[in-house]
Amino acid sequence: MWQDREGPAIIIEAIHATFPWLPHQFADAAYAGAKLHEPLINLGQWTIEIVKRSTQATGFEVLPRRWVVERTLAWLNRNRRLAKDFEASITGAKAWPLIASLQLLIRRVARVPHNLSDS
Repeated sequence: MWQDREGPAIIIEAIHATFPWLPHQFADAAYAGAKLHEPLINLGQWTIEIVKRSTQATGFEVLPRRWVVERTLAWLNRNRRLAKDFEASITGAKAWPLIASLQLLIRRVARVPHNLSDS
């Protein structure tokens, strides 16, 4: 069984291969440490910002950039198919979040007023 801290190198390399134009990443405080920063050495100017909870905070505190992840997961979980792990294959499990993301994107594009007379 892997702990979350053991996987950053694999994830960072996959993100860099897929999205090389995203040089700045955000990570949870659980990922802080050498295992997170070692993979960055080979990737040039890439940086990772660790989002930490304030030491003076008591109770609930909104963390910077954390809401983006929570909001996105909430949007994706509106799809019933993603509510449970029903998929029999890894390919299917990877495809459905992409389909849900495309659905969100298409709905946004459809809502944007297109005025072709301005061009």
